[in-house]
Amino acid sequence: MMWQMFCSLLLLSLLVMCTGDESLPEVTESEQAPMDKNEREALYSAIQGFVGDSWNGSDLYPDPCGWTPIQGVSCDMYNDLWYVTDLSLGLIHENSLPCSSSLEIRPELFELKHLRSLSFFNCFISPMVIAEESWINFAANLDSLEFRSNPGLIGKFPETFGNLTNLKSLVILENGFSGELPASICNLKSLKRMVFAGNSFKGMIPNCFQGLKKLLIMDLSRNSLSGTLPSSFGDLTSLLKLDLSNNFLEGKLPQELGFLKNLTLLDLRKNRFSGGLSNNIENMQSLTELVLSDNPMSEEMVGIKWEKMRNLVILDVSKMGLRGEIPIGLTNLKRLRFLGLNDNNLTGFVPLELEALTCIGSLYINGNNLRGELRFSRKFYEKMGRRFKAWKNPNLCQPFEIVMSESQKYLLPLGVKPCT
Repeated sequence: MMWQMFCSLLLLSLLVMCTGDESLPEVTESEQAPMDKNEREALYSAIQGFVGDSWNGSDLYPDPCGWTPIQGVSCDMYNDLWYVTDLSLGLIHENSLPCSSSLEIRPELFELKHLRSLSFFNCFISPMVIAEESWINFAANLDSLEFRSNPGLIGKFPETFGNLTNLKSLVILENGFSGELPASICNLKSLKRMVFAGNSFKGMIPNCFQGLKKLLIMDLSRNSLSGTLPSSFGDLTSLLKLDLSNNFLEGKLPQELGFLKNLTLLDLRKNRFSGGLSNNIENMQSLTELVLSDNPMSEEMVGIKWEKMRNLVILDVSKMGLRGEIPIGLTNLKRLRFLGLNDNNLTGFVPLELEALTCIGSLYINGNNLRGELRFSRKFYEKMGRRFKAWKNPNLCQPFEIVMSESQKYLLPLGVKPCT
């Protein structure tokens, strides 16, 4: 009797455990990879909006998180069910999903509530403006958002992207966005990488970066940004790389740049900066690459203690209207591989100590007013080859005996006259 009661209770408990709860998500039929049915249908519809109505996901990929994976789609488990966490669209790889020329962003995209990474490569070819609404649905989980090589993406950058406060990487590279950079990007306090390069942004850079303490990479190059650099750049104390090249930025370099002690790359080439080199540059002693070329600085180089910047590998200060002599402090930069001093107004002698830069592979001093004899050794010329340029220095010459030497003259830099 007791055994029968025990069996009855056991059967009842099993029935209770197996009874469906209408509030639970519906799953797919695959036992190996259970997936919320609504999630699966949202994924199919979202992808179909990008690749075209002819794409039939349910037939081609009945188990998209299991045994029939979709290229560019990754999933993860939540409460024992598969959900989409990463979605990449565009021909990144040969078997990636190509985007249709008549694509649309469907509402179902924003129903993928566990999405952590979303990227589009060469998808938006025809002109299209991204709608502001719905992106807030990604605020809780999305940590990476990328739009790469989408020339059809036009108009202003959506303000609502500033609500995606969990983002760690925001890459807006080589699209057609225009207008000003919205101040809402400064709400993204978790960002480690911010890239807006290769668009058509204009106007001033917003002065609001005080809270982006985690930012490691900032690239605003190849736009039409103007005005002076914001002082709040000095608060980006974790920054490793700052690229503002190929814009219309102007004014003096702010003293606050000297606070960026961890910076390894500073690229400001092809802007309109003036007022001379800031002495605070020498405080950025972690720099390995400093590129300031094509800015009308019109200042002497001797005001900076270059010997402090011992980690420099690349230094390009060409086409800046720099005056005075070549600083002897440059000869202490033992890691230097590239030194561009060309097309300035430098005067005086060429320091023979430059030959002691054992790592140097490219040295350009052409287009100045340097004078005297070039007394570098044969070994130096053999190492440098045509990566040493010294022409267009009217008062610079090469020793006559070297010019006349059949064994050495082929090594000499072009365009430098023999001494008389």
